[in-house]
Amino acid sequence: MNFTRRQLLELGSAATMLPMTRAFEARPLFAQTTAAPTGPFTLPPLPYPADALEPHIDAQTMTIHHDRHHAAYVTNLNAALANDPDLKSRTIDDLIRHLDTLPAAVRRAVRNQGGGHLNHTSFWTSFKKGGSAPPGAEFGRAIDQAFGSFAKLKDALTASAVGVFGSGWAWLSLDGGGKLIVEPTGNQDNPLTTGHHPLLGIDVWEHAYYLKYQNLRRDYVNAIFNVIDWDAVQERWRTARG
Repeated sequence: MNFTRRQLLELGSAATMLPMTRAFEARPLFAQTTAAPTGPFTLPPLPYPADALEPHIDAQTMTIHHDRHHAAYVTNLNAALANDPDLKSRTIDDLIRHLDTLPAAVRRAVRNQGGGHLNHTSFWTSFKKGGSAPPGAEFGRAIDQAFGSFAKLKDALTASAVGVFGSGWAWLSLDGGGKLIVEPTGNQDNPLTTGHHPLLGIDVWEHAYYLKYQNLRRDYVNAIFNVIDWDAVQERWRTARG
């Protein structure tokens, strides 16, 4: 069979593109690019398999959220404090609680990167497969006293989470007077900076939900109530009360 010059060029172009196409198709969509953080602050492992919260929170989101985003906060925090032995020896709770007393050179990094580390460390341990029953006994009565009912607490948390402009969190906290409150924070800020005790945080940064829920933040927030571990939240409440 005889080929024209144009046909030969087209065949050569197709042959060149074929292995490139196959190589692209074989490449993982979310290949690991973030090295494991090293330093005084470490990335805690997920306390359950990445798919444990399916179908409410998908495994791909959990993996990227933990292995990429949280790991980056830890890495950046370690880098920011690398030359300060005193700050490196303190707990992340202590650093965030006393943020205003930190040197100006590191304060922003601790607020953003340290806040991200602290918030996510609490976030992972606020959930479990299948969730848990609504709190009862003394904690349940405290919720009823503060909000009127558990259902109204859910409504308040949902409204706070959906109402965050841009990125941030919605929290169930214990205020300085020992009262349960719902409050939002922007970015990676934490209620500890205002003297409050965070009990439950709902992450509404887009990376927490966008793969599955796209722009439907309310659907994500509604879904997350199916996997909240209220026993863990109750234990934080008991600890915060002293």
